[in-house]
Amino acid sequence: MEIVIHNLKQGLIISIFVFAIMMLTDYINVLTMGRITHLIKGSKLRQYIVASLLGTFPGCLGAFMVVSFYIRGAISLGALVGCMIATTGDESFLMLSLFPKKAVFLHFILFLIGVGSAFIMDKLVKYFKLKEPYKCEQELLHKEDEEYTLDFKRILNFFKKISFTRFLLISLLIFFLYVIFIPGSELLDSGWERITFVSLLFLSLFIVVSAQEHYLEKHIWEHILKTHIRRVFLWSFFAFLFVDIGLKSFNIEKIINSKLIYVIFISSLVGIIPESGPHLVFVTMFYKGVIPFSVLLVSSLVQDGHALIPLLSHSVKISIWVKIFNLIIGLIIGYTLYCLKL
Repeated sequence: MEIVIHNLKQGLIISIFVFAIMMLTDYINVLTMGRITHLIKGSKLRQYIVASLLGTFPGCLGAFMVVSFYIRGAISLGALVGCMIATTGDESFLMLSLFPKKAVFLHFILFLIGVGSAFIMDKLVKYFKLKEPYKCEQELLHKEDEEYTLDFKRILNFFKKISFTRFLLISLLIFFLYVIFIPGSELLDSGWERITFVSLLFLSLFIVVSAQEHYLEKHIWEHILKTHIRRVFLWSFFAFLFVDIGLKSFNIEKIINSKLIYVIFISSLVGIIPESGPHLVFVTMFYKGVIPFSVLLVSSLVQDGHALIPLLSHSVKISIWVKIFNLIIGLIIGYTLYCLKL
């Protein structure tokens, strides 16, 4: 029972961190959308760099934007592949909370591989004469998002007749702050972790206080909370629980070290699943010191969270090509690292 309670606490604190980071990332995304759209158009090299950089953004927002750019014909297939190589979905948030320095290093490597893979993929497009699907003229964001501005007079009006959603989100964030500040709280270590979490929660509180009703309903409530956070909490809890039980009941570290090449191959196959979550098992095992960096890198290269799902609705053929290329890149790099014993 103790192990269950411990992992419930771990899942809770990670979910709070992910919620705050996702809200801040989404908020920046809305405020800068016009500039990013203008920035990504241009030379192929610029497309590769911007698309791969957006892919390194935590969560699905950056990757969703790149998919939308591709569907609208603003970028090449190679740039799309670069983004999918660089992205790690919602697991980015968890890696940043568990091992921030190594997570930043991992994302930097994924960015470099993404740019290189984009260049190679565009060469292959010409060689295999892949036919691009039709272009869609759909909007990247809602009309209300494109008109988003900070207006302090409007903020005051929000509290004259506060909505249930705003009240609930404010109450939730205040509760999170209370949980962190209460004497004897074991959720966070003292020091930089507490300072980081508190800062993020105050920024989140400002967003909730100042945002329009549309943003609160569509972005925070329906997208972040209902779509992502529930899944993040469940995957976090069960992944930690699974690894802890494995470490206590079996000598899985010894098994993995003796069969590392198979683990690399399995991590690549799991990465094919177009869903955020399964990759978290490898994130947790790396955090616990069970697997080396090479396995985490391969898993990160192949998987792309659920960023591929909107592309599937546009072109199944292109989606399959993207996944095949990602898998090949992941296996090549994984085998190379295995031979180098990294």
